[in-house]
Parts: sequence; structure tokens; C-alpha cells
Amino acid sequence: MTVFQEFLDKIDDREHRGKIAEVLEWVHQKYPELGTAVKWNQPMFTDHGTYIIGFSVSKKHFAIAPETEGINHNKGDIEAAGYDHTENIIRVPWEKPVNYGLLEKLIEFNIEDKADCTTFWRK
Repeated sequence: MTVFQEFLDKIDDREHRGKIAEVLEWVHQKYPELGTAVKWNQPMFTDHGTYIIGFSVSKKHFAIAPETEGINHNKGDIEAAGYDHTENIIRVPWEKPVNYGLLEKLIEFNIEDKADCTTFWRK
């Protein structure tokens, strides 16, 4: 996963860097068929050239970005996990555990929902 190393190296807080590295590694191990890239300073995973999920970091949280449809489809699970969200991102506070079951649902939904998608973003 050297594609993400430069992104990770820019995260000053060692614990934050370790946590997001763990999440990225989990996605990579669980979904080895997905492509990896860093675009707009965000590590992301793609399938047949279409966006599946991306991540970003801030001082208080890291964000999961599954596109609006992924959030809308999984809104109840996101709220049950105790995560705050907007229509575009899910905020995971650094001090909270990562809900990998939710992450799996987000990824699985996008893989299935975008199976026939021919563009990077949904239209």
C-alpha cells in the first residue's frame, strides 16, 4: 500500500496516523480487487474506474466519504454507530472505535450500486 504512504507521512499525530493506516489496510485486505489512489489529498478505493470510498483527516476526526447515496442508504446504521455525518461525509472521532461492520456495508453498497457505473462519480 505504498500508494498511501505520502498521505500517511503528512499526519503529524502518530496515533491518528496509525489509526487511519489500520483502516486503509483493512479495506485493502478485505477488498484486494479495489484500486487504490490518492486524489485531492484523499486516499480512495475504486472499482472499474469508479469511486467506491475515500477518507480524509482533520484534527478531531477522520472522515469516510461514500458519496451521498451511500450515506442515505446506511443512515440508520451510521447513526446507530454514534457517528455524526453530513450528506457527503461520516465523521469518526479519533477516540471512538472504528465500526468495521458499517464500513463493510458502505463499501458493499457502493460496489453493488455502481456495478454498471461508467463514470468516476455518480451522475
